Amino acid sequence: MPALMLASQFFWAQGSSSIRENLNPVVENFVNEVNAHSQLEEMAYELLDGIGPRLVGSPEMLASNEWSADKLRSWGIEADLQQFGTWKGWQRGMTHVDMTYPRVKSLSAMQLAWSPPTRKPVEAEVIVLPKVSSKAQFDQWLPSAKGKIVLMSQYQKIGRSDEQIKEFATPELYEKLKAEKEQASSDFREYIKNIGYDNNTLPEALEKAGAAGIAISNWTGIMGANRIFGAKTTSIPMIDIEMEDYGMLFRMVEKGAKPKIKIEAQSKILPEAKTFNTIGMIKGKEKPDEYVILSAHLDSWDGVQGGTDNGTGVITMLETMRILKKYYPDNKRTIIVGLWGSEEQGLNGSRGFVADNPEIIKGIQAVFNQDNGTGRVVNISGQGFVNAYEYIGRWLNAVPKNVKEHIKTDFPGMPGGGGSDHASFVAAGVPGFSLSSLNWGYFGYTWHTTKDTYDKIVFDEVKNNVILTATLAYMASEDPEFTSREKRVMPQNERGETLKWPEIKQPRRSSKDYK
Repeated sequence: MPALMLASQFFWAQGSSSIRENLNPVVENFVNEVNAHSQLEEMAYELLDGIGPRLVGSPEMLASNEWSADKLRSWGIEADLQQFGTWKGWQRGMTHVDMTYPRVKSLSAMQLAWSPPTRKPVEAEVIVLPKVSSKAQFDQWLPSAKGKIVLMSQYQKIGRSDEQIKEFATPELYEKLKAEKEQASSDFREYIKNIGYDNNTLPEALEKAGAAGIAISNWTGIMGANRIFGAKTTSIPMIDIEMEDYGMLFRMVEKGAKPKIKIEAQSKILPEAKTFNTIGMIKGKEKPDEYVILSAHLDSWDGVQGGTDNGTGVITMLETMRILKKYYPDNKRTIIVGLWGSEEQGLNGSRGFVADNPEIIKGIQAVFNQDNGTGRVVNISGQGFVNAYEYIGRWLNAVPKNVKEHIKTDFPGMPGGGGSDHASFVAAGVPGFSLSSLNWGYFGYTWHTTKDTYDKIVFDEVKNNVILTATLAYMASEDPEFTSREKRVMPQNERGETLKWPEIKQPRRSSKDYK
């Protein structure tokens, strides 16, 4: 009973604060609904724990499309899947990697997305790249890779984060270790350049030379976190080994211990899969041919759940649609939620939507996109639209003070050329805005890493973003004026050249030639 009383007092205080602040009644309903009846945690569980990673072309990606459409329909919102292409089909299975010599140890490792499966476990000696200084020397060495598992990444001498070293080292030691690390990275980049290969062509060359497998370690610089992207091989396994185990193997090779590892990767190569965007729509009652779009990408990389990239954006936009449907029944303009596929391979879903829906693009009032982690929104740029200050400022005036006070704005700003799905709309001359979040360690710790899990979500911050997004969508829908698309005069770069507005790019409709 005391807990219930405290909860009631909390919600009463929120409501009282809203009243004292003289919020628009619709916005006040948004605030109360988010605080009292949030479905964010349940949706995060269903999406992240239930479905898991959402790699384009995988059965899990299709499951997330169907789940999100069903969720919208359960709230009485029209929803369907819009196909924009196809992609190579693949499904992750178990990965098991063990060191079998000179001692036995299970390793922390994972096959990369689209890695070929091992029909039976592959066991072989581990080797490192040779100490050579030219492509000719490297090519002469390549036959030595036959039947071996090759460590292809830079060796990391120190496995502590820069922040921890700075905290505990003397200033002199910190500068010494920092310089050594920078020099090692520079030397490795120069080495790869000198041997004439890159991250795409080197695995191909090793595979062609008969290597039994390839191992990398794409360490973020934070203990325990590796980035997981796609394999570059077609017939041999390509895996990522966590930095600590990778370093152990590297040192063993250097000391002449000739370690062996055994790789079992039970992925499935599936038929070509259709790729979809999930599109939900609440039709406008007064101006149905003008649109407010809520935007987030539904796909993720395959290493882990994709919690902050972009599970948080997805649940933010779904929750926003739920409360708009419930508390804004007479929406003036049509409100669309677009949950895009294949963002990670080049904004393909949103670019496909722009290309395939010209009539909608002509009538877009605004796009609000969220895609950089769990933190509260702290920045909104005008994306290069001259009059964005006027209407964004007007819409922000309706946002509750405790949400709005964290936000810095930048007008007119510069148009986004890539990075996330608002850029697809900006390139088409449509006011598309990134709701940019507070970092919460996003780029170092969770972005595309093995640590991007449910437990990294800070739900109070996501609630903040739902209130913001719902209010902006409501105000954009109600605004009597259609937003201006006038673009800024583009500045010059340091060479005196006038920068250009980003060009519309066509989506990649299939995985052919994708690397």
